[in-house]
Amino acid sequence: MEKYGIGQPTRRFEDSRLLRGRGRFQDDRNLPGQAYAVVLRSPHAHARILELDTAAAKAAPGVLAVYGGADYAADGLGMPKATIPRKRPDGSPMFAPQRPALVVDRVRYVGDPVALIVAETLAQAKDAAELIGVDYEPLPAVTSTAEADQPGAARVWDKCPDNISNISEKGNKDAASAAFARAAHVIKRRYVITRVHAQYMETRGALGAYDAGDERYTLYTDCQYPHRVRNMLASAVFRVPESRIRVVSGDVGGGFGSKGWQYVEHRLVLWAAKKLGRPVKWTCDRSEAVLADEHGRDSVGEIELALDEAYRFVGLRLKLVGNIGAYVASDRSLLVPSMMIGTVTGVYDIPAAYVAVIGVLTNTSNTAPYRGAGRPEAIYLIERLIDDAARELKIDRLELRRLNIIPTAAMPYQNPLGCYYDCGDFPGNLDLALEVGDYANFECRRRVSLERGLLRGIGVANAIEQAATPTQSEFAEIRFDTSGSAQLLMGTKNQGQGHETTFKQILHERLGLDPRDVHFVDGDTDQVAFGMGTNGSRSTVVGGSAIHFAAEKIVEKGKRIAAHLMESDAKDLEFSDGRFFVTGTDRSMTLKDVAVASYLPLKLPPGFDGGLYESATYAPAKDTFPNGCHISEVEIDPETGEVKLLNYVIVDDVGTVINPMTLKGQIHGGIAQGVGQILMERVVYDKESGQLLTASFMDYAMPRADLFSHITVKSNPVPTSLNPLGAKGAGEAGCVGSLPAVMNAIMHALEAAGVLRFDMPATSDRVWHAIRSASEAAA
Repeated sequence: MEKYGIGQPTRRFEDSRLLRGRGRFQDDRNLPGQAYAVVLRSPHAHARILELDTAAAKAAPGVLAVYGGADYAADGLGMPKATIPRKRPDGSPMFAPQRPALVVDRVRYVGDPVALIVAETLAQAKDAAELIGVDYEPLPAVTSTAEADQPGAARVWDKCPDNISNISEKGNKDAASAAFARAAHVIKRRYVITRVHAQYMETRGALGAYDAGDERYTLYTDCQYPHRVRNMLASAVFRVPESRIRVVSGDVGGGFGSKGWQYVEHRLVLWAAKKLGRPVKWTCDRSEAVLADEHGRDSVGEIELALDEAYRFVGLRLKLVGNIGAYVASDRSLLVPSMMIGTVTGVYDIPAAYVAVIGVLTNTSNTAPYRGAGRPEAIYLIERLIDDAARELKIDRLELRRLNIIPTAAMPYQNPLGCYYDCGDFPGNLDLALEVGDYANFECRRRVSLERGLLRGIGVANAIEQAATPTQSEFAEIRFDTSGSAQLLMGTKNQGQGHETTFKQILHERLGLDPRDVHFVDGDTDQVAFGMGTNGSRSTVVGGSAIHFAAEKIVEKGKRIAAHLMESDAKDLEFSDGRFFVTGTDRSMTLKDVAVASYLPLKLPPGFDGGLYESATYAPAKDTFPNGCHISEVEIDPETGEVKLLNYVIVDDVGTVINPMTLKGQIHGGIAQGVGQILMERVVYDKESGQLLTASFMDYAMPRADLFSHITVKSNPVPTSLNPLGAKGAGEAGCVGSLPAVMNAIMHALEAAGVLRFDMPATSDRVWHAIRSASEAAA
């Protein structure tokens, strides 16, 4: 049999189906008799609704219903709410306004849902939406993260005059203060991390149905967490047992953290389907997506580093203001950036640290996890600060890093913000990346660029991220049928990562099964008993480990059947490459034969339950910490401000590599999203009106293939002992380090032009203006 196990660069099994157009994405799903829904959204950032006139819309051809917030409230449906315990800076309870499915009296951002229109056709629903008359009274709005909690800022909610929802703290404030008091040098900077949108290839959608006979809802949607969506709908919205709701998520055309569990359209289509007695389908228009979806990032950090006389780091402090948006829609609204900011000390030995993350409310769409979910922000802050510290103290930036990097011999290492680094070779990552990136000969390449009138820079960033949190368990089931073939049912949810391939490789490694004999199932809450979905680089670590333990159970159960059939004792059997062997003999039989026999009562040992199927639920004891080193090289044309990416090198430690080919794909994608944010991507709201200025591809720029250089991916794996696979997680590795690596390269190039302070995005116009401003200041 061809080798499919762990470590093999197996081509993705799902690609054959997807490339032939046989995928089943959200908009491919249709049900007999379905109606079509459109959501009317607010054109104002902040306004009172004085009147909602739906009469003309209800009378329009083909219209089945027009619902407003009052209709939703009248049916007694609920809203999810945040449960993570937080307080405000003064110690009072967190201010966490829930997000209504449809607004009743006051809209709070451009895109806030006001009405749901359902019609026989999509065109009729869109036409009717234009007939709804809404009388708005515009109110002052605030969209800026930096200005939201300042005196005089517009109030998003009257009950929260300072717009501060909550504060989250990590570390030891007194210890950090003492470190700064005795420091010989203190370097302080302010860095802006922009707001972005996931811009997945497939926009969101939802198709809801209600079976009156079974009193059961079915939701088809493209989400990352089907079981969590079911739980939220059952417990917080419809208040019914979970067994009365089924959620099905098929192929998902990209998620990146942004296809979460609390979107209002999920509950709206189910509610409308029950009221109308027929399925209701909603598909987000591309022009609607940036208004309707959660956004990512958006924070402003004031960070300072304390050093002693020998330039050793002694302390770090960070005040980070994070933009939540207009509502605290669920716990998702509290995850970023505070939950994953603990790696802001990076891979460096910093004895004392204190972090305060202040969540502010603004008249904008909600922010939530987006690839990296606080981890890229953390590494961006520390790696930029180290470069600026080296620049200000006139010390080589590599020397400063080497002086403070955590040595391999110091593992395991507990950082001052509570993160436990169990293993890693941080100096080795740096050394290998510098070698592969030919850092030693950079100055020669810089002189060549200078002769052509171009600025050249090289950036270094050591990255580490917190992954596979122990607060979330995961489920796997291996189920053999009477023919001896198997199903693998997973509680994770694939969105393009290649889960089917990765998980079949793990299963092959443990049971020797031919992947072609295994049917992969995920995303259906009726078929898969439990699952937490996919996020936070957890699927391989936690889901893969669940497969490992379920396979162990299969082997143990199989040994009892095989021993009976071969007239031996189970303790005398060994299992390898899909076969059971009687030790010291030539007797053996395949797992497939054992599976067939498991359904034949006459072939089973006395008192043995028939069938061969086992499940496992696994939760890790501690977080894992994937890490690595990124090196980026850029050229800048000072006449135009254009930034050109010349080379990119990443050395990564993701622990055990299951599939080198899919790993590279994950890393390439993460790098692309990080590079995109640094060079061009940005969600922009007008400061005065609060209008969204980047709602279409005409205004929201994204990187294309011709923007990128060659990307070299090298592995320096140090498998963890925290899970049976030794895996650490890989889905966000490329994104975590690419933001600071590219920006540090840009700043290294701009240093020659006198530019010492600059924030993302490095669009050509902004770079050009920075160079001109520095030139004028010098003159």
